[in-house]
Amino acid sequence: MAKTTEMKLIELMVLREDIDPVLEFLGKKENFQFQNQLDEAGQSGANPSRDVYERLQTARAFLGLEDAEGYAEDTTLPTDADHAAADEILSAIDDFRNQEVKAAENQKRVNDAYNEVLAFSNLKLASSELDHLSFLSLRIGKIDPSVIEELKFAVGNRAVIVPLGDDKTRILTASSKKGRFALDSELRKFGFIPLELPKDFKGIPDDVIDSLRIQTVKSQQEMEELAVQHKNYAETHAETLIHLLRTFSLGMQVQDVRNKLESTQLIYRVTGWIPAADSDVMMKNLDELTEGRIAIREYSPHEVPSVRSGREKVPVKLTHGKVVGSFERMIFSYGSPLYGTVDPTPFVAFFFTLLYGIMFGDAGQGLVFLLIGILFTTHTVPWFKSWQKFGPVFICIGCSSIVMGLLTGEFFCNEEILKPFAYWATGLFVGPENAFAPILHMMPSSDTIAKMFYFFGFTIAVGFIINSIGIVINIVNNFSLRRVGKALFGRTGIFGAVFFWWVVALVIRIFAFGASIQLYDWIVIGVTLFGVFMEEPLTRLVQGERPVFENGVFGAVIEGIVALLEIVSSTLSNTVSFVRVGAFALAHAVLGYIVFTLTELTGSIGGVAVSIFGNAIIVVLEGMIVAIQVIRLQYYEFFSKFFTETGKEFIPFKFVYKGK
Repeated sequence: MAKTTEMKLIELMVLREDIDPVLEFLGKKENFQFQNQLDEAGQSGANPSRDVYERLQTARAFLGLEDAEGYAEDTTLPTDADHAAADEILSAIDDFRNQEVKAAENQKRVNDAYNEVLAFSNLKLASSELDHLSFLSLRIGKIDPSVIEELKFAVGNRAVIVPLGDDKTRILTASSKKGRFALDSELRKFGFIPLELPKDFKGIPDDVIDSLRIQTVKSQQEMEELAVQHKNYAETHAETLIHLLRTFSLGMQVQDVRNKLESTQLIYRVTGWIPAADSDVMMKNLDELTEGRIAIREYSPHEVPSVRSGREKVPVKLTHGKVVGSFERMIFSYGSPLYGTVDPTPFVAFFFTLLYGIMFGDAGQGLVFLLIGILFTTHTVPWFKSWQKFGPVFICIGCSSIVMGLLTGEFFCNEEILKPFAYWATGLFVGPENAFAPILHMMPSSDTIAKMFYFFGFTIAVGFIINSIGIVINIVNNFSLRRVGKALFGRTGIFGAVFFWWVVALVIRIFAFGASIQLYDWIVIGVTLFGVFMEEPLTRLVQGERPVFENGVFGAVIEGIVALLEIVSSTLSNTVSFVRVGAFALAHAVLGYIVFTLTELTGSIGGVAVSIFGNAIIVVLEGMIVAIQVIRLQYYEFFSKFFTETGKEFIPFKFVYKGK
């Protein structure tokens, strides 16, 4: 059985002048994990690259450019030329910003003046003459146009409110001399700002209005010209700016890591785990990169004191091709295997594909999954790019569903289309004259009841194989970890495995061959159950741990009784649990039959709509339900046999571009 990838611990002593290129190399190789987790809240230190990067992000947002999606292959640490280019762009952006601020302020000032003169353009009476009105008290000022109506209601018939100008932001109020104090009080409540007019003011000359109107047009043109310059600069410098963002993003990440490493005034110490297969090439490349100015030491896991004492777990990396590797996340979502144990991914890939196909047997719907997997894998649709790693999974379940669909004769819930294939396939074995269709008929009927029982028996047999492989993996793992007692005793040790297999064989002998239980059957069952019952004491005895009865004899008896109850119940439940595989296959066939029947009853045009809608519902909803059931069977029936302790996943140090 394939095991987890062999790892090595390397220790690097790097000169201060070489640390940045070394960290850049390690991050780009993406096969190095620091031995100790770098403390995100640790010492930060100065980071000039971060400062430049953040200013460049502000410049990018100012120019309205899309951020970079990730690093380019030629992205490197910032050079002097990059710093000069960044300074040039940032200086130009500052000039643009200042010009736009000044232009905006000028435009606002001109517009305010123009609106002001428009407001008083219809006022032709000299302001000095207004004060001579003995019977009126007049006020002129600014106010929010939205409150004018409310102000009119508040003053009632005590004053007259006259809006000035088109925008009504200025008003003229008139009241009796006696009521001027009450009017002033109401005006203050509504935010009125009085305006002082020159004594000789008598309206606005037309040439002044025309002059201000020309200035507003010019200020608008100036803003539009700046917007064009802004756009042209963004287009001509977009590529350079994105390049600089990537470069300084890389630089700031290297600086962040460097600030958290152990160091002296001259040397940095870097320790981490790498796959053993990459060790020689890595050391050679690092030696060439630093021109021999680096000291490298390599350790096997058993040579690391913290690993031997159990304080540190060796990171676990699984190495596979694209197809099997696409199923890795199912492993790590449950937990990481221990280092040096069996890699369960190939088993997961095979059984997930098999079980999914059995429960979701339709050649047409399987073809949909196959096409989706191809789209994910080939990047045909840009939106699917982030789903690339799931492409092989969809291809696998699509192929298995197609195979099962050919056996059951279903193609998008239609049982007629594949009949010629079924006649041809069965005719190869029984002759054309005796050919029948379909090969495996899932719909219950008086003629297929016997076949249905055989099918359910087949799913139970698959469950037996999956459970058995899980137990074998646990036994191999414990021997690999030198836990002999756990490999021998217990529900998932050799004694538990023999009990499980013997009981299954006994049931087959009784029901298939009419045999009876013999004395040796009771002996084997008794001995194996004793090994399960005394798991803890026997394990401590074999492994040389003392005392043998750690929690006392009574505690060992209680634990043994629980273990017996668990193995008896789990032996039955873990196997019978796979009956659900056949049940879901049957449910899928029934749903397909319902859609097919409704399609025929609806007619040609309506039937097409019903068929499309019904198949879409089955693909989406039942597809998800079946996936959940398969994962559940993997987690609870398969993983539970050997995932008694989780390890530490290998998460390599790498650079990840993060936009602002």
